[in-house]
Amino acid sequence: MRYLILLLMLLTSAARADDAVRFDPSGYPPGVQKALRYANEECDSQDGGAVTFAPDTVRKLDLTGDGRDDYIVDFRDTKCGERETTYCGTGGCVMTILVTLPDGSVRPVFDGHVRSYKIVAPPVKRGAARTIRFDLHGSYCGGFGAQACVKEKAITSTPFAFKQP
Repeated sequence: MRYLILLLMLLTSAARADDAVRFDPSGYPPGVQKALRYANEECDSQDGGAVTFAPDTVRKLDLTGDGRDDYIVDFRDTKCGERETTYCGTGGCVMTILVTLPDGSVRPVFDGHVRSYKIVAPPVKRGAARTIRFDLHGSYCGGFGAQACVKEKAITSTPFAFKQP
């Protein structure tokens, strides 16, 4: 009996933990919400069911060095119904970077597939843009899928894209 009670307590606390980390898109600016709607539109187009966002789908941090919050929307752990690969493929997962402009509006500066990314250490100079190291499909470096392709980009308010040679 004691083990049954312990098991029920563990299940109850796990359910509460799931409730505590639910993703709520309503707290983000309209530009970020628009980027998140992509997931719903893509899932609907595939008759996939409900979209489930991971708690860390959106990262909020200053990328441009201007003191305003910018956003990285990463669909790596987003599910379309029971499907875990709707937003990812051999080229990586869909990722959008949005920066906040002086007037408070949010502008997308990158939208593409990324295998992984790492924000390089903060700049030495205060107010400087952060650099992101992107791990991309090998074709962006003139190779093929399995080959490593790493590119770095300082994030500013200017849109950018990675092009295949």
